[in-house]
This record gives sequence, C-alpha cells and structure tokens, in this order.
Amino acid sequence: MFIQTETTPNPQTLKFLPGRVVLGDGVREFRSSADAAPSPLASRLFEVEGVTGVLLGSDFIAVTKAEPEWHHLKPAILGAIMEHYLAGEAMIADEGADAAEDEGEFFEAADEETVGMIKELIEERVRPAVAQDGGDITFKGFRDGVVFLNMKGACSGCPSSTATLRNGIQNLLRHYLPEVSEVRAV
Repeated sequence: MFIQTETTPNPQTLKFLPGRVVLGDGVREFRSSADAAPSPLASRLFEVEGVTGVLLGSDFIAVTKAEPEWHHLKPAILGAIMEHYLAGEAMIADEGADAAEDEGEFFEAADEETVGMIKELIEERVRPAVAQDGGDITFKGFRDGVVFLNMKGACSGCPSSTATLRNGIQNLLRHYLPEVSEVRAV
C-alpha cells in the first residue's frame, strides 16, 4: 500500500492520501482520543504521541500535530494508517454515533431562503476547495447579516484561515447575497 502525503496551508496539519476510499461521503472530525472512540483509525492515530486532531474526508485523512517535527511523527502515522487498512476494520464502528450535520444550527425562520442559498454556495463552491487543503467548512448559523461557519481539520487553527474567510468566502457570499455583511468562524 502506497500512501501519499500533501502539505496544507496549516503547517500543523498534513494530508494523507491512502489511494482508497476513507469515508466516501461527508467528513468526521476528532479533536481528542475520547472523541475518536467511534473510529478505529482515529483511535489508532491518537495513540501516536503528538497527534492533536484527525479529520476523515472522502478520500483523505488530515492529521494535526502539536509541537514535534513531522519527520518524527510521519512514519508512525503512516504505520497506523497501513495497519488499519490491513486489519480491514470499518472507518466508523458505530454509524449511529454520527451527529447530524445541521445539529445546533441557528437562524431566524424568515431567513430560511437566504440560509438555503448560503448552504448551497458553501457546499458547491467552498467545501470542495477547502477539502483540497485537508479541511472542511460547514454552516453553523446566520444572524443580523453575519454568517457563522465551523472550520474543521487543516482549517481549524490555520494561519491563513482568516484570509480565507474574509477574502474568499465573505466576498463570494456578498457577491450573491447582499444581505450578508460578514463571515465569522465559530
């Protein structure tokens, strides 16, 4: 098995491409070993000292580290991914543990049409580009012209995430929806 790696705009996150389906549809983020319990692979990755986050995407695994250098962590991470695939385990052991994507969303009923357009733009234009960098962005809420987005994987804590929000996503949403005044990460 050959696993490719790619850097991301976040120097703390590396993207691993196993050349096989990881989740297929959707993403799952794990921020601690306790959160990783539903995923045998994420649990294995958190056993590697220095791993602080795991994002499983359609065909990639984004791993975020603490302070150690990548050249110390990379072989252990590659080994954990290979062990997982060789063991033939499921990516998510308990599919019922998956929380609904829209859980905890907030917006006024009067803004439902605007929110629908915001979600469509994020889904079609933003998420595919962000996934290329090992991350994910999902809609969280809309209030008083402000769009709130949840940033995951390489996007969470990325030094360039503010520029992505302001110069990319905010400008895109404002272009199509004048009622959007600002975009913020939650």
